Amino acid sequence: MIRKQRGKFGITEMDTFISIAKRENNNRRGFLIVNRSQAKHIAADPCEALRLFGALTDKVRETYRGISPEKLLTVGFAETATAIGAAVASGTGSRYIQTTRENVPGCEFLYFSEEHSHATEQRLVRSGSDTLMGGVERVLLVDDEITTGKTILNIIDVLRREFPAVTKFSAVSLLNGMTAEHEHIFAQRGIDILYLHKLDNSGYEQAVRDIPADGLYVQPDISTPKVQLTRFDAGEFPDARKPLDGGEYGCVCGSLCADIADRLGFASGETAVVIGTEEFMYPAIVLADELKKRGITAVSHSTTRSPIAVSSDTSYPLHRRYELPSFYERERRTFIYDLKKYDRAVILTDSRDIPGEAENALVNALVSAGNERVYLGRCSS
Repeated sequence: MIRKQRGKFGITEMDTFISIAKRENNNRRGFLIVNRSQAKHIAADPCEALRLFGALTDKVRETYRGISPEKLLTVGFAETATAIGAAVASGTGSRYIQTTRENVPGCEFLYFSEEHSHATEQRLVRSGSDTLMGGVERVLLVDDEITTGKTILNIIDVLRREFPAVTKFSAVSLLNGMTAEHEHIFAQRGIDILYLHKLDNSGYEQAVRDIPADGLYVQPDISTPKVQLTRFDAGEFPDARKPLDGGEYGCVCGSLCADIADRLGFASGETAVVIGTEEFMYPAIVLADELKKRGITAVSHSTTRSPIAVSSDTSYPLHRRYELPSFYERERRTFIYDLKKYDRAVILTDSRDIPGEAENALVNALVSAGNERVYLGRCSS
């Protein structure tokens, strides 16, 4: 799971699985950490992703072994940490909900901000939260990487205001780049910090400043695809934007993905990529893992809202960027990076109404990378 990344843009002070990249037109924070095992910006082995998430889950379980699962609430942060949060909730059996930037019909929201992001507004479904928070002893706020902890503090302020009976919070992440000063603020407020790896990111802004953004930028091709798209009903996945039982969610995802793998009928030895859309990451990783169990060389990947600069420098992690209309909102820009050729490509989404331009653009991006057999599974919720 842990691999050495060497070179100009690798994190050379530790043997790890990450590199730094340059955010595009972001004055709040110029760098972004790209995790090669997270199945988000870079296609990854689903076994590596789940082992990584499992290691974090083990740390949570060991730290809070005296607390029954129903007294824990896990909150996964959209969009990059939705799969991590789901894995932690599934592995601990805790209650679960993810933050979202989407509109969830019929729901009221709690709002908070993520200042460093390209899309600063985050929200948490308020509807049903009274039941969700009843009896909760500790809230686990799960992110992929924490730098200042400001986003965590913002949501804690909101939760403490709305649910004053809940007083214990934990910041849980794969990577901790907080300074001693920021960690002291958390300690003063009684917030636990759990993580797998510690980073010193003090030099990252300088490191990305002069990165040549001379990679390949591919504009959306919304014309009718030149290959026949195979559509299938992926089943009724629970909506993690609403309160869930984490253990049940993990079981349902596993069962549905096994059923999808049966119906797709891939042959052992084939290669495949499973692409999740934006916040809908976890089921795509689980499906790719299920395919691997059947002898298929499968990876998982995801579309993202994050506009990241790409470079021709071989030490840099991202080289080709495909711009796409969002599966959830026609006017929103999304992206996918460094697509490759596979025997089959599977898109898995929970979008209720996929814009035709978005569907065509993603299929055409896959075709331009050499993929000729493309499948689209739409999940109901």
